[in-house]
Amino acid sequence: MYRLALAVFLLAVPTLAHATDAGWALLRQGGHVVLLRHAMTNGTTDPANFDIAKCNTQRNLSERGKQQARKIGALFGARSAPVEKVLSSRYCRCLDTARIAFEAEPEPFEPLDVPGSDETERARQMAAIVDAVRDYSGSDILVMVTHLENIKELTGVSPREGEAVIVGVQGDGLRALGRVTF
Repeated sequence: MYRLALAVFLLAVPTLAHATDAGWALLRQGGHVVLLRHAMTNGTTDPANFDIAKCNTQRNLSERGKQQARKIGALFGARSAPVEKVLSSRYCRCLDTARIAFEAEPEPFEPLDVPGSDETERARQMAAIVDAVRDYSGSDILVMVTHLENIKELTGVSPREGEAVIVGVQGDGLRALGRVTF
């Protein structure tokens, strides 16, 4: 069993590296939108006393997550992938990822928050994200810092914490054009 797991891992590593290289090639071209899952956190769920306005009631970036966010920003700079604008979920882990990585104050964008359970509201939220991607016409990169649930629902991709998914509009939705892991 151990050998099988090791073999699968070793086969996946070149694929991830290739996907990351292809993703950077897209980003160097500019004009793309990135859905960035927030960096690593200090838990798996928000506390019961969660309050969007109070970071001490939320799951926040771990020390590794803060390091990862710095690495994300450094690699965007080193790879000549200029960021024009950063939108973020209002959750502290997303805002902090954006602030640390891109050394700028992100624009809070409520549709990037964790989706609720109400289907009508969830559909409105996803449509607002798709509209923001569709409306982007800049020559550099728009980064949207968000959560796993949004990225998965919009693209079918389940990124790791701190992973970027480059997206484009396809019909009424989004499709993944590439990925970058950090």
